[in-house]
Parts: sequence; structure tokens; C-alpha cells
Amino acid sequence: MSLNQSYSLQNSNSFNIAVSCSQLYLVETLEELLALPELCYGDFYILGDGSNTLFVEPAAPVIIKPAFKGVTVNETKSHYKVTVGAAENWHDLVSFCIEHGINGLENLALIPGSVGAAPVQNIGAYGVEFADFCLEVSYFDLVTKQLKTLSAQECKFSYRDSIFKNCLHNRALITELVLLFPKAWQANLNYSGLDVLPVNVDAKVVMNKVIELRQSKLPDPKKLPNAGSFFKNPIVSQEKFLQIQTKYPQIPHYPQSKGNVKLAAGWLIEQSGLKGFRFKGVGVDQRQALVLVNYENGTGQDLITLAKFVQQQVFEMFSVKIIPEVRMVSAQGEVHFEKLNGDSVINGVNYD
Repeated sequence: MSLNQSYSLQNSNSFNIAVSCSQLYLVETLEELLALPELCYGDFYILGDGSNTLFVEPAAPVIIKPAFKGVTVNETKSHYKVTVGAAENWHDLVSFCIEHGINGLENLALIPGSVGAAPVQNIGAYGVEFADFCLEVSYFDLVTKQLKTLSAQECKFSYRDSIFKNCLHNRALITELVLLFPKAWQANLNYSGLDVLPVNVDAKVVMNKVIELRQSKLPDPKKLPNAGSFFKNPIVSQEKFLQIQTKYPQIPHYPQSKGNVKLAAGWLIEQSGLKGFRFKGVGVDQRQALVLVNYENGTGQDLITLAKFVQQQVFEMFSVKIIPEVRMVSAQGEVHFEKLNGDSVINGVNYD
């Protein structure tokens, strides 16, 4: 279960950052979970496929890597219930469901990462979120050493957020989840790019269209290391949105609850003149400004410096603060982006 040596994680993070940990625990049974040593809060990190993780230092904390596998399907007259191990690949799950006539996840195709990471971030794309189909999530409590299950409501899902990023942070190791899909399915085609499809389209056609759209906009992390969308789309008040829209009438926007408005972070970054911007070995992607990429053996520190610069430039132009959705990990465990320091000067511009 444990590798007591310097273990390279370079191939275990989609940014391809050179980093290693002193100890890694690969757990796939309850017995192995119970055998985990007492770990101090913050001195370890639960790592899935590493597609939403930025290691900011050459050393990583103790790594716990879940290896729970398996997919089972049960059905009633009205629904399919799919139980999935946390270590399964998310896109593989989407493909499995569509191939078996279980529709609903097609808009979430090609999102990188493991199934266990999906509820943590409440992943979403093209008008659909993980929470739309979640029935329950099971996890091992690292404090009480017990297996527990939360209903979707108890998971407290919101935009790119959940209980697993808050009061259960560094406490809950997700082992499996249960998804519920109504057999009475209708395609969700409200998002730009999907609205060209006919209303009675097949779910597999929708999935293939989503794959086509993502591949046309986002770099393949296997060819150009990245973690997909680096920043969350900011949500602002109606008053703030109208102020920006007066100056930028073409700004993409999406109405939210309570009169708030979601803005497209990629558009804000592009309008700030940063699309294709490079710093040392890292940069802002040339096609999709929402993506930060590692061109030439860049370090975690290089990416933090770039991200701080992008955040500052967008704020100067729009007075809107964009926040990373990528998780930052130091040698002492996960750390908040605001507590990290980049270089104070980038391309001659001081942004401290």
C-alpha cells in the first residue's frame, strides 16, 4: 500500500510539473483505509488523476491515492441508478453510460479527471452540472475512521463548490458515488455550440458534439500540459454587470439566481490582451484564454506568478476578481491561492 521512497508525481499531474513526495498510499479496500497512519491535517493530499492540481513546490506532501474501481447499474421503470468507484475515469464513465442507453452526462464528456473528483468541484460544462444527477456520495472519514454516505442535498453543491471543499476538506476520502438518471430524457441544448443540433437529437450525437467543441477550444494536456479551465467564471451583481455592459456591449453573460450574472472569465482575460501571453516556460493558451499551459518545463512557481498577473490585469480593466478553480498544493498540503506569492515583477510590470 505504501511506497516509502521519493516518488515522482510528474506523470500524475496534468501540468507535468516536476515534483515528488516522500510517501504515497494507494488504497483500494476498507482494510487499507483503516491501516492508514495518523496524518496531521494539511500534511497530506488526496490525489485523483491530477487534472485539477497545481503543485507549487518541488516537494509534495504525503499523497493518498484512492484506487476504488467498478461500475454497476440498477434500474427501475423510471430511472437508472449507476454506482461508480472513485478511481474510475470520468470520461470513460460518460462513454459507458451513453453506450448503455443511460443519458444525461453527454454534456460533461471529455472533462478530465477521476469520478471521485467530480463531487468535490461539482464539475460542470455546457449547461449541466454533476449535482444534476448525484444521488449520494460515500466517503471514508479520515478522523473517525468510518465509512459515511451523504445525500446530494447534504453535499451542499454550488458553482464549483461542495462540502468536500469546506468542512470536509482533508477529511473525506471519496470512495464511490451513486448517480440517478431518469429514463424520460431530453437533450440539454441551451449552450452555444449545442443549439445548432435538432431538438430530437440522440445523446451520442450530443456527446460527440461536446467532444468536438472541447477539442476545438482546449489544448490536449497530453500534448500541451494544462489543467483545463484555470479560473472560475466570476459571478457579479446585476449593478456591476450593467456597468461593464455599458462599456462592453458584447460581453458574454449568463443570468443567475438572485439577479446575479455570470461572466466568462476567458473573455475577460482575452479582452485584457493576455491571450497567447508567455512568461518563462508557461503562458496563456493561444486558443482559449481561460487555460494556462506549461510550454517548456515551467515550475509551479512560474504558473502562480502568471496566474497572479492575469488576475491583476483583469481586475485593473474590469474591477472583477477572477479566482482559480485549480487546487494549489505545497509541501505542507493544499494552500489557498491568495496565500501564495508570485514574483513581484513580470515583463517589467510590478503587480504586488
